[in-house]
Amino acid sequence: MTEATCTSCSQPTPGYDSVHFKDSEHYRVLCNFCYNATIAESSGLSGFENARFDPMTLVNKDGVSHVFHFRYRLFVTGVSLDAFELIDDSPGGHQFQVIGEPEKDAFALLGRIVKKMREALSTRHLEEGTHGLMIADHGMVRGIIECDLDDPYRQQPLLVIDGQEISWTEFGQILTSYEGFRFKLKILDRDDED
Repeated sequence: MTEATCTSCSQPTPGYDSVHFKDSEHYRVLCNFCYNATIAESSGLSGFENARFDPMTLVNKDGVSHVFHFRYRLFVTGVSLDAFELIDDSPGGHQFQVIGEPEKDAFALLGRIVKKMREALSTRHLEEGTHGLMIADHGMVRGIIECDLDDPYRQQPLLVIDGQEISWTEFGQILTSYEGFRFKLKILDRDDED
């Protein structure tokens, strides 16, 4: 696992939980907790309560366990809580986010994101059929649009559906069995409820 040492608290920190931060004088590597404290102090948020959440294991519809890590991060207008699986020591697989106000209770955000995670894990959008992957009977596909780092020109998106990376070409092959059907494409912000 790639780790950095926080220049503020001197604790070893996984790469996904560290921030490269530039103040007026130099760059520093901060753990997320120290980063939040720095931003809260510089923003005058005296009531901000920093939070850390332990990893959580949830089971999907097929009985498969998924371990989620959390990142609680303060930004200019609010706070985000991200939940993600680790793939090769980096966020990947199932990923979720909720946005809230920095003065509000962090545990309320945790409740919102866990609800979102449970709902997502209770539904499969792609199923294995006789000719490979196909859209489940309910006809709905939800996922995340990522960058396909294997595409040398970054012209094709990579989709993460049911926590699984699906290339744009693979998704196109799935859609070919629906020729003549109508479809609806709706793009949502990461924390929007659908």
